[in-house]
Amino acid sequence: MFIGTPKGRNAFFALWRRAQSEANWFSLMLKASDTGLIAANELNLARRDLSEEQYAQEFECSFEAAVVGAYYGKLMARAEEERRVGRVPHDPAAPVWTSWDLGMRDATAIWFAQAIGRELRIIDYYEGCGVDLGHYVRELAAKPYVYAGHIVPHDAQAKELGTGKSRLEVLAQLGLKNITLAPMHRIEDGINAVRVFIPKCWFDAQRCARGIDALKLYRAEIDERRADLSGAPLLKPHPVHDWTSHAADSFRYLALTLDRQATHSGFHRRIEYAQHGVV
Repeated sequence: MFIGTPKGRNAFFALWRRAQSEANWFSLMLKASDTGLIAANELNLARRDLSEEQYAQEFECSFEAAVVGAYYGKLMARAEEERRVGRVPHDPAAPVWTSWDLGMRDATAIWFAQAIGRELRIIDYYEGCGVDLGHYVRELAAKPYVYAGHIVPHDAQAKELGTGKSRLEVLAQLGLKNITLAPMHRIEDGINAVRVFIPKCWFDAQRCARGIDALKLYRAEIDERRADLSGAPLLKPHPVHDWTSHAADSFRYLALTLDRQATHSGFHRRIEYAQHGVV
């Protein structure tokens, strides 16, 4: 038996979806607004003491409500409301940028983006773990994209003790061209850059599903020892390091770098088509 409270689309959400889809499982969602088990005055007190997101999770069993401390939860919810998360096809007439978070023993995360007119189209996402850099270069080569360039973390130029080479050098030797180092930055500045960047973005819901979930759940660490005047715990000035970090870091490098690179390359020039359509 599994009983839980939603905290975004995490492992419990996957378990809930499995229970719904398999005939030999039983699933039940009990929302306060449906059951009437909690008195109205108690619910009103809870609404007063909790944030809108906390109330939706705790009492209305919402997997969609932004997780407490989530940096981009509301922005991603707005993107869905504005139908900027859906089917976003690759445009063969425009080159593709990739942005990497290079893990050592952890996962490596790669976003694929196209800038067309004023739209930033996030068309693909790839993540792997426990494989060498050659694996990712081969994955990129297998995709039907023409690449404008590849954004990697600034520390990719550091030499590795084992090989005496940097990951930047290894990627270049593997045939990756037009590699750009993301600018050095304070993490809070990078998070703010992403907050400005997301409202310009259109996400492919299917190919970017894992990355989208990570952006929704990427959050600040909660300081359980300190609270504000209402008793709610305060947030620490740094993010939780978990599975969401790789996609979020990679997306941060994209936000910090893409506009600058696009401007220099003329990548933002509007492409005229003989026939117009709507994505």
